[in-house]
Amino acid sequence: MPEGDTVFVAATRLAAALAGERLVETDFRVPAFATTDLAGQVVLEVAARGKHLLFRTDHGLTVHTHFKMEGTWHLYRPSERWRGQSHEVRAVLRTANRVAVGFRLGIVEVLSTRGEPNVIGHLGPDVLGPDWDVDEVVRRLRSDPPREIGGALIDQRVMAGPGNVYKSEVCFLRGIDPWAPVGSIEDLEGMVTLVKRLMEANRTTGMQVTTGDTRRGRERWVYGRAGQGCRRCGTQVRRAMQVEDSSVASTASVDEGPNERVTFWCPSCQPGMGPSVRTSRRT
Repeated sequence: MPEGDTVFVAATRLAAALAGERLVETDFRVPAFATTDLAGQVVLEVAARGKHLLFRTDHGLTVHTHFKMEGTWHLYRPSERWRGQSHEVRAVLRTANRVAVGFRLGIVEVLSTRGEPNVIGHLGPDVLGPDWDVDEVVRRLRSDPPREIGGALIDQRVMAGPGNVYKSEVCFLRGIDPWAPVGSIEDLEGMVTLVKRLMEANRTTGMQVTTGDTRRGRERWVYGRAGQGCRRCGTQVRRAMQVEDSSVASTASVDEGPNERVTFWCPSCQPGMGPSVRTSRRT
């Protein structure tokens, strides 16, 4: 699933192509909005909010999309051939000069701009947004001391944007077991600040480079490296599925997918009990 910085990059590119332009044709290939026509409306802006994209028009309407696991937006010139399967197209926004095509989007809906809080109001401070507030994020983390830090860091109600990559990488860089309870971690502010710093560094590329090395295969410390030697100590990097707290299940289907997420870690650099003592509070 794309991380928040990838969505931020997508919003930036889509805004550069569409903002200030009048839509000449729209095509929503989802049953609920198949007859919706926004032709004639001007795109005011394209904004990212965590992992959500919001296309706002001068008629007070918003096209709300979410990539979920496999979604993507492509930009084309009017005469350019689309690169993708036609049956995977979920939305098309066409102006005189550009065509935005959304493939495999997990969510596509058109709503009143004033109604946006109904779909994104549950989100915490956005790591890459103007509402960022490290103190508020730390407060939300501390509100549930027994919760596993790995699940808490990607709870979009705590902070909007980070996903499995940043969860795994930040826990590694801070030497913390992803299954450690939030209440056992002294420097939560340091962890949250590191999430912010890493995502800011990738906000123009969306590449999730955390090592500072952009060469292929060297971008990350542990994420995606199960079975390989830790870059610090040589211990074999491990991978496990981490069950999220049941309290996030209501929003997980929108923001994170299944209520079980992949985690990568080095058992030597991140000492702890690991997934063997995982405590699920699902009911």
